[in-house]
Amino acid sequence: MTLRFTLRQLEYFVAVGDLGSIALAAERVNVSSPSISTAIAQLETEFGLPLFVRKHAQGLALTQSGRQLLAQAQDILAQAEALNRQANTLSGQVQGPLALGCLVTFAQMVVPRLRRRFETRYPDARIMQTELDHLAIINQLRDATIDIALSYDMEIPRDLEFHPLAELKPYAMMCPEHPLAHLKSVSVEQLAEHPMVLLDLPISSDYFLSFFTQIGLRPVIAERTRDMAVARGLVANGFGYSIANIRPLNDLAPDGQKLRFIPLERAVQPMRMGLVMAQGAMNALTIRAFVEECRKDVAEGTMPGLNSPIVPN
Repeated sequence: MTLRFTLRQLEYFVAVGDLGSIALAAERVNVSSPSISTAIAQLETEFGLPLFVRKHAQGLALTQSGRQLLAQAQDILAQAEALNRQANTLSGQVQGPLALGCLVTFAQMVVPRLRRRFETRYPDARIMQTELDHLAIINQLRDATIDIALSYDMEIPRDLEFHPLAELKPYAMMCPEHPLAHLKSVSVEQLAEHPMVLLDLPISSDYFLSFFTQIGLRPVIAERTRDMAVARGLVANGFGYSIANIRPLNDLAPDGQKLRFIPLERAVQPMRMGLVMAQGAMNALTIRAFVEECRKDVAEGTMPGLNSPIVPN
């Protein structure tokens, strides 16, 4: 018997298997929920096996057969993507999909403009973006859910490559009424006495806290949030200062309140922002073209919030 299914159906199956929800899978692959449901039903009919157990109000769980088929579906999709990249390289054309991950703290400033410039230059290419914390970026690069990511050089494992783009010096962010807001620069010792709004993301929070631990101090953490926009709003409304490396294009919080950005004195080494990818990923033409586009944007100053570009060796 010849099985008939499409790579698109397998993509939908993998998305539901990863997320346990048709609605969340629809968001990931940018199609309607009914389209996902139809694809799953067609696969189950074609395979003659139930792939999921429907749990009322709890989403979907993979059956034993579903778990086994999911692993093979992931392998098929990875092989298809590798085949597509090889074809692109042989044809000399920058084309096809590129799954881009971006650190959630600066995705809103960097990715939309970068996507537009890249897709305008290469109209046969299409970027699919995902906003993630740094740990999720590492995990999704390892399982090939994403092809490349914009992030920081924080604990990059040896099986991945980091290509630096820019050095980002840290600064303290505070409201104009803060007791330290009049200073031209501020020390970690001065900040340690005041309430802090911590951007509490995996690995990123360790970096911000290291400013204090390296000199034997502990910050007064008054608020924690995983959202940079929320952090800016809390800071602007007097709930404490925060520390960040990416500076927005204006000095306003999302609610319109004013912010002050003050360089840190004697801070730890500046964070390097760059591209993270699997070893050998630069052999793919589309990925190589994307890397070059990022370097060009940083060098020309068209990537918002960045400075001090790093010249590649």
